[in-house]
Amino acid sequence: MTTNTLARTDQEVQTDVLAELRWELSAQAKDIGVAVKDGVVTLTGTVDSYLNKWKAEQASHRVSGVYAVANDITVRTIGERTDSDIAAAAVHALKWNSIIPSEKIHVTVDKGWVTLKGEVEWQYQRQEAERAVRGLWGVKGVSNLTTVKPLASPDDLKKKIEDALVRSAQVDAKQITVEVLGSKAVLKGKVRSWAERQEAERTAWLAPGITAVDNQITLF
Repeated sequence: MTTNTLARTDQEVQTDVLAELRWELSAQAKDIGVAVKDGVVTLTGTVDSYLNKWKAEQASHRVSGVYAVANDITVRTIGERTDSDIAAAAVHALKWNSIIPSEKIHVTVDKGWVTLKGEVEWQYQRQEAERAVRGLWGVKGVSNLTTVKPLASPDDLKKKIEDALVRSAQVDAKQITVEVLGSKAVLKGKVRSWAERQEAERTAWLAPGITAVDNQITLF
């Protein structure tokens, strides 16, 4: 049974976020501070990689009662790696991943921050490109500016998303409405948890040709 998020106190949310961080990051969690005010979580402290910073943010979002996360965690620099080395490693990581059209993605690195640009046909390719470079040594952050090329009509996209929501065991499709404007999906309705809200958004992104998702779903 899903906990009613409106009944949760900030202290309860903080306790659960800390527990989720320990579950996700093990020993790394001890270096992360958690503050909660009105369901908004602020993460502070240091971790040894951008991947762990990202994992901490995702773990926090999974907790019932969390409405937003401000990720102020910093990434410790372990040794030195030049931007050229990071860029070369990023290019190789993209090429080695068979589902990424690496020839369509351009990599720029500035002071450890990786920027990806280009155009792909599927949202999962865009996400996979970011995942491929996120864990590289020396990376301090990733800006994923790749775009998804529209492939279907708005009516086709709407039907595909609605059908996918009905198939999902993690989403109550009856509580969600879908509108497609061009290649942007707009989701509305009410769901029981942040995880269900995120799953609905993830489902919409999987439709071929969707280039943006406006998730207006709220929690009960």
